Amino acid sequence: MSLTTTGPRAAGTSRSARVLAVALLLALLAVLSIALASGAHAAPTPPVDPAAPVAPTAPTDGPTVGIDINGIDGTPDSSIVVLLTITLLSVAPSLLLMMTSFTKIFVVLALTRNALGLQGVPPNQVLAGLALFLSLFIMAPVLGELNDVGLQPYLDGTLTFTQAVDAGTGPLREFMLGQTRQEDLALVTRAADQVNPESPETVPMTTLIPAFMLSELRSAFIIGFVVFVPFLVIDLVVSASLMSMGMMMLPPVMVSLPFKLLLFVLVDGWGLIVTALVGSYG
Repeated sequence: MSLTTTGPRAAGTSRSARVLAVALLLALLAVLSIALASGAHAAPTPPVDPAAPVAPTAPTDGPTVGIDINGIDGTPDSSIVVLLTITLLSVAPSLLLMMTSFTKIFVVLALTRNALGLQGVPPNQVLAGLALFLSLFIMAPVLGELNDVGLQPYLDGTLTFTQAVDAGTGPLREFMLGQTRQEDLALVTRAADQVNPESPETVPMTTLIPAFMLSELRSAFIIGFVVFVPFLVIDLVVSASLMSMGMMMLPPVMVSLPFKLLLFVLVDGWGLIVTALVGSYG
């Protein structure tokens, strides 16, 4: 047996559901009509003309930003000193070759090795090291004066960088002028089509440095010629002796090399060469 409820309570529930559905449908239609009405009546905004540019104003005196290479007490900043040191180390080989006695000493030592008939003994590293320390020994007074008049005043803050450079080039200029011939100065001056300087102190460094190098090479070749002469005599005597004995197949250099070494050791050749080189800068 089944029971079916068809009373007033079921009829009221169905009627409430229909009323709620109709209310929701009306609300949805109202929202859609409002949205369509606002989109239809909205007018686009007209474009606005760009504003004219404003003329620039003149700068006024005020706080500025600057970089000072000196510290609080006037001494150079540590970072600037490090930068200058790295720069000096990068150009040090050129300065060593062009403005010191290194080139002359190295050329003389290399010519001495060739005069002895030795190809790789002593090696180039040994000759370069000996030339370097002999150059430091010869240039010690000049470097000391450069340190006193240029470097230390700059580190103390009493001289600017430009003033320190001008003061430091004085000792180097005096050293190079003392070793440079006037003929070489005139040659470089004519080659550069410049006016003859009134005095040695007015010679520019761009003229003095190549003239100094020419004079150094000339002096090195003269010393090398003097070193070559006794060894050449030994080669001639040995070669003539071998020819007279009919030993033409025996290389004369093989026989003369022991006599060259013996002569070089007996006369203290290295001492004589070093003495001559140091004395040439006296």
